[in-house]
Amino acid sequence: MSVSIAPGKAWRSVAAGVASISVLSGCVTNVEGGNPEGWQPVDQEVVPEIAAMVPESVSADGRLSIGTNPPFAPFEFKDSQGTMIGLELDLGRAVAGILGLEFDPQDMDFAMILPAVQAGSLDAGMSGFTDNAERRETFDFADFMYAGIQWAAAPGSNVDPGHPCGLTVAVQRTTVSETDDVRPKSDECVKNGEQPITVLAFDTSDNAALAALVGRADAMSADSPVTAWAVERSDGELELIGDMFDAAPYGFAVPKGSPLGPALAAALQYLIDTGEYTRILQQWNVRTGYLEEALLNEEPLKGQG
Repeated sequence: MSVSIAPGKAWRSVAAGVASISVLSGCVTNVEGGNPEGWQPVDQEVVPEIAAMVPESVSADGRLSIGTNPPFAPFEFKDSQGTMIGLELDLGRAVAGILGLEFDPQDMDFAMILPAVQAGSLDAGMSGFTDNAERRETFDFADFMYAGIQWAAAPGSNVDPGHPCGLTVAVQRTTVSETDDVRPKSDECVKNGEQPITVLAFDTSDNAALAALVGRADAMSADSPVTAWAVERSDGELELIGDMFDAAPYGFAVPKGSPLGPALAAALQYLIDTGEYTRILQQWNVRTGYLEEALLNEEPLKGQG
């Protein structure tokens, strides 16, 4: 892919670039070293009254089959042995345990997950799905946290997400960072007679982070936990810029009207009540966006049904 560099953007030294690449090179190949330091496995026992909420169409084979699309660290990615790991997979495994089901994650193209859920070949989608009004026309969402858009750039770069005209910004293709953040801002720049943003769109958020890390882009825009994960692993070469904005819920997607939605939400409520929910998010270094109670389609579970 050919890229353009914003005027005045200096390439970092070769030595710094090589050192930076070594930090995130695993991400680019869909692989990282493994779970974070201090990580503890999920070991959740069945809760009979919640397991009873699972529809027979799901419980018949004893599995909770879900679609996911690594790499999208820290939510889902692969370790050095090719095993899928991540925050969302830990939550999914805990929920499956409560429901008395074997957790069965399947690696597949992101664009194919929701159609597979709708067709019934998967029980749910767990791959960083934003719960929004358009998707709710076809799916229900058991929400598990809120996330917004967050920028990152090299320390001292003076990048301003509120005025990015003329910059080169890396994003993951088709995410809200591209469609709702960077490209509309670029259009506004042109409307005001300023230079547009040069948008570098990649297939994964990891490659977007790498572009910012080695100086191919002035900044990256991504979902806030994804940006925070990249910054943490950048060895000081990236820092968070500005505040998180446009927060929205992430949720587990199920077919519209499926009893599995309330069952998943009830299991998440159990995790919240026992403190396991907080433990899982914290061990993946996610410190914001927590839910105080389970939500189904961004509404409290209690009172629904």
